[in-house]
Amino acid sequence: MHIEELSGLPPGAIDHFEREGIEELYPPQADAVEAGATEGENLVAAVPTASGKTMIAALSMLSAVERGGKALYIVPLRALASEKKAEFEAYERFGVTVGVTTGNYESTDEWLAAKDIIVATSEKVDSLVRNGADWLSDLTCVVSDEVHLIDDSNRGPTLEVTLAKLRQLNPALQVVALSATVGNADEIADWLDASLVDTDWRPIDLRMGVHYGNALNFDDGSTREVPVDGSEKQEAALVRDILQEGGSSLVFVNSRRNAEAAGRRLGQVASRELTDVERTDLADLAEEIRGDSDTETSEELAECVENGSAFHHAGLSSTQRSLVEDAFRDRLLKVISATPTLAAGVNTPARRVVVRDWRRFDPTAGGMAPLDVLEVHQMMGRAGRPGLDPYGEAVLLARSHDESEELFDRYVWADPEPVRSKLAAEPALRTHVLATIASGFARTREGLLDFLAETLYASQSTEPGRLERVADDVLSYLERNDFVERNGGETAETDDSGAFTSAADLVDGGGRDEELEATSLGHTVSRLYLDPMSAAEIVHGLESADARPTALGCYQLISRTPDMYELYLRSGEDERYGELFYEREAELLGDPPSEFEDDRFEDWLSALKTGRLLEDWAEELDEDTITERYKIGPGDLRGKVDTAEWLLGAAESLAVEIDSEWTVAVREARARVEHGVGEELLELVSVGDVGRKRARRLYERGIEDPAELRTADKSVILGALKGEKTAENILDNAGREDPSMDGVEPAPATSTASATAGETSGDRGDSGEGPDRAEPVQDEADDADESQSSLGDF
Repeated sequence: MHIEELSGLPPGAIDHFEREGIEELYPPQADAVEAGATEGENLVAAVPTASGKTMIAALSMLSAVERGGKALYIVPLRALASEKKAEFEAYERFGVTVGVTTGNYESTDEWLAAKDIIVATSEKVDSLVRNGADWLSDLTCVVSDEVHLIDDSNRGPTLEVTLAKLRQLNPALQVVALSATVGNADEIADWLDASLVDTDWRPIDLRMGVHYGNALNFDDGSTREVPVDGSEKQEAALVRDILQEGGSSLVFVNSRRNAEAAGRRLGQVASRELTDVERTDLADLAEEIRGDSDTETSEELAECVENGSAFHHAGLSSTQRSLVEDAFRDRLLKVISATPTLAAGVNTPARRVVVRDWRRFDPTAGGMAPLDVLEVHQMMGRAGRPGLDPYGEAVLLARSHDESEELFDRYVWADPEPVRSKLAAEPALRTHVLATIASGFARTREGLLDFLAETLYASQSTEPGRLERVADDVLSYLERNDFVERNGGETAETDDSGAFTSAADLVDGGGRDEELEATSLGHTVSRLYLDPMSAAEIVHGLESADARPTALGCYQLISRTPDMYELYLRSGEDERYGELFYEREAELLGDPPSEFEDDRFEDWLSALKTGRLLEDWAEELDEDTITERYKIGPGDLRGKVDTAEWLLGAAESLAVEIDSEWTVAVREARARVEHGVGEELLELVSVGDVGRKRARRLYERGIEDPAELRTADKSVILGALKGEKTAENILDNAGREDPSMDGVEPAPATSTASATAGETSGDRGDSGEGPDRAEPVQDEADDADESQSSLGDF
């Protein structure tokens, strides 16, 4: 189908696509148009990576806008939201406005009411529904990217429930679901009342195969000779081979440590193929990475980058990940070694993809377990970019003939697993049942069950009554913790734990006429986007405090919640943190378990370790010291800090809701985590451009608050801030009448000059590192699973 044959798009859209080099639609795109994508019909497109799914979305959304509607594009990750926003903003040249929203789970973002196309994460859309964003009722088209992630136990239920709510809110809503090829795309289409485009067509050939010995054997029966020289690793030989013909490589491994080690080794291969210009550009890129963070991980990444290689995992900061991805797309970086997070939809194609590790540690299996076919196919689908690569190759590595045959059977020839709903797990329902009641989508038990009947789980369930039983257990929990009130109707009896003793009675209709209403506390919990169990833990901790909570007490409390992924205890740390527990037990909030309750006590200590990390940050330890002490990456540290700031903000709101006398203590703990400073610096960091390091230097010169910035000797300020422009900006932000530093000489660090007009303030007298700390803990074990992302990834 020629692009000019399309109708129903905004004026200028066809010209735009032609300028982008699009003249003919790919077959899956043409099939989508014929199925009604541009006419408001529901559609599921299950097609391989790089086969034009985004164009299907664009045509659907633009035609909806042309009909006077409004479109929403839902993505699983913040990085994808930024990528799609940049792509869709090109439509503004022909009058289609675009907005993006990913954070602030208490906002309705009313400014988006004026936008034609909105890009958001599924969690953000869920929060918008909870908070009653009026503009959601104006939506006429919703695109769900990577809809197969409904199968993900962490994020899947949110996407599933959000789509169900949007369809209930707007019965005429067009839903376009984009997916990789999955084993049951027809079930997803049936659930969404949608037409199905299911194809394995790709714009360039993808050959999948297995490397064993010196040969690369493909699924089409062909063989490519790729010899391994001496002690060379298989992946190094494969990277060297494709680099010599001008192609780039992605190498997938199963842990962060392995990604970093492979990045270093593969840099030795890539560096041989670099031009002088590339070396100069890579040196500049390495300096950007070093400038983002002063951690050991950043230095190791920068050293790899200088050689044309990089590693990529969730321990990197978002800035570092973006720098690596952009440089790889520009073919400046020649090879990336990555954990599977990179396969989750971010646009990073390579000519050759090597899946080195097809097993990963699975705690539920008690050891290494094979990856799912769908996950491996997602990695392999990164191979080949139209316009740059004549083909794509995806390669698994075998160490024996038998293993080679196994890999062909397990992955190359195999179909992906079916997508299965994870909604019936109680942790997922706990959150979504409360939100469904609080947002008015269900006002009775029967209405709640009717709503749940519209989910994918209900359409897939083969166990009669299971969803109903789990929902009733959740209702009992919510009522017990004062989040929900139930009135009227016959209810079944519960035991002491609140679990129903006669589930059969419930299935037969007991309690069907109950009215459900969220309490004021329940509404607050839903609005804050908290897991109700997190809220219950925080409320209980605050109510149990008989003295003003310390920062550590607040940090350990939020670290015990399901919304914070706590640090693991490693070998020997149970004793170290057990001693810390007894030293500072009086500061901790809530009821500690007995040390004889092994699992519960270990969880308590893990939360204490996480709380201690946050305390180190709030006591101004530098980033490098913290990442080395806890053996984490800069991205992990920032993720923990961001999540802690969000949870402490929620805790402050909960404290207000329950009229706690400790609201100010929680607010102060949150502010210290937000800025990473001691209590005495909180006023200084409230001034724009004054971060934790600048605030400490100012304080050590005797400048303790914004008022003193307006009156202090400029030479002292300049000596502390070490830059005229920086000093002028800060003084301007502080409200100084004349912020100019013209002619001012910086006072030396040892200066005893008066910091304020006519007065001298004392020094803090320390480096900001706080009291003696425990020695650095042992190395963290290789990450088994990177799916547990913080809110900072959403």
